Amino acid sequence: MRLLQVLPFLVLPLGLPAAVAAQGTDLFAYDPTLVEVDVELALMVDVSRSMTPHELDIQRRGYAAALTSDAVLSVIGDGFLGRIAITYVEWAGPGSHRVVVDWTTIGSADEAAVVASALMESQPFGMQRTSISSALDYAATTIEGNRYQGMRRVVDISGDGPNNSGAPVVPARDRLLARGITINGLPLMTDEGVGSQWTLESLDSYYRDCVIGGQGAFVIPVRSWDEFADAVRRKIVLEIAAIQPRIMQASDAVIVPVAGVTPQSDCLAGEKTWERFRQHWDP
Repeated sequence: MRLLQVLPFLVLPLGLPAAVAAQGTDLFAYDPTLVEVDVELALMVDVSRSMTPHELDIQRRGYAAALTSDAVLSVIGDGFLGRIAITYVEWAGPGSHRVVVDWTTIGSADEAAVVASALMESQPFGMQRTSISSALDYAATTIEGNRYQGMRRVVDISGDGPNNSGAPVVPARDRLLARGITINGLPLMTDEGVGSQWTLESLDSYYRDCVIGGQGAFVIPVRSWDEFADAVRRKIVLEIAAIQPRIMQASDAVIVPVAGVTPQSDCLAGEKTWERFRQHWDP
């Protein structure tokens, strides 16, 4: 009887906030009407206007190549159920969300090829400013409204700058964590296009401190577009396998695990930069 009393608490994710756990919130109640998968993975891809057409094309090709790679297909096949649910959404400013691939499953090379083909057939285009908070809230809504039930729920968000539009990012992050959703980040720290005037030199630290969270959450910075395809592939493998990433050598694209310490980044840095820009041009 004592064991039966303890068992319900053993399934709570390690990243679940104590306040939510104390309320006894049942985040993972079984629903027989939903399709079971190993992971629900929302790929949230930045297409804000700081991104060049070349960068947008590299992103699409990188995700298409990653999803059809042997490494990703192998880790999917090794899962308990052998299939994942996935959606691919392009985002920019508040309310700017374009669903390129709606929720579908990948459990075979043929299914992965269908998703990759859909990515390559749709032409990406840049939109508005950067609202990471809006992208996170949309990701949570689409995860909770899909017809799948995953053992884990993960948001994979990329971006070339900090939140500079819409609501602040930290409360949005915390709302997802309260729902038991893990957030991983892919900060794009490249010099191409106009993104350099809006981004941060320490964008990886900003993502670590202000954007990501949850059990096993991590950041993989991309410092050169030559690294992008490999970084996406490694990140998706980690997300599907739920492997705690190690710290890579300096020669690699560094993986920064969650620090678990007081944030060192200014989580309103993007908003402050935009306000300075606005005052300069419209004093």
